[in-house]
Amino acid sequence: MIELHYWPTPNGHKITLFLEETGLPYVIKPVNIGKGEQFEPAYLKISPNNRMPAIVDTAPTDGGASISVFESGAILQYLAEKTGRFLPADVRGRTTVMEWLFWQVGGLGPMLGQNHHFNRYAPEKIPYAIDRYLRETKRLYGVLDQRLQGRDFIAGTEYSIADMAAYPWTVSHENQGIDLADYPQVQRWFAQIRERAATQRAYAIADTVEGRVDISKDDEARHHLFGR
Repeated sequence: MIELHYWPTPNGHKITLFLEETGLPYVIKPVNIGKGEQFEPAYLKISPNNRMPAIVDTAPTDGGASISVFESGAILQYLAEKTGRFLPADVRGRTTVMEWLFWQVGGLGPMLGQNHHFNRYAPEKIPYAIDRYLRETKRLYGVLDQRLQGRDFIAGTEYSIADMAAYPWTVSHENQGIDLADYPQVQRWFAQIRERAATQRAYAIADTVEGRVDISKDDEARHHLFGR
């Protein structure tokens, strides 16, 4: 059984996308980041970087004690290796998927996250920061658009953990100042993933989580997310 410590953010959605695609048994354990639950000692034991998501696998393949994994990219890799799904076994295919997984966790996520912060949540509008992260967001969408030329998915013809990592960060493209029509290959790829039954199930989970707030209007949530 996979215990998924989760909140409905792009990084949280990555893991539910995988779990819904594979049917691997799991249970949601909400971590209300707006209430500061990511700083609780019990959670820090499995996610010492006080970030979400994290998992605990109570039945690892080696038959030993439970294994905890934090960082969304590491979780996707762990689950792919556990199930033998969405990560090629051959060295070339695997390397390609891992390249683009690292591209997402090192670039697409952080840069789009800063775009969100300075455009929507920063207490003061800083033109330099807004412009800097918007330009970087556009550059990264351009990289992805070029990569998808002639390919169904990021790594080629098969859906992989690279796609699951990148897709949730493009869902809020309008809030990032992005018109997908300017990136036709991304637009095609985005629509293809959005229509997958597992994607729809994964995003429906967000509606079942209680305690969500509008961060821009909730001082407590802003304190826990940006002030600690």
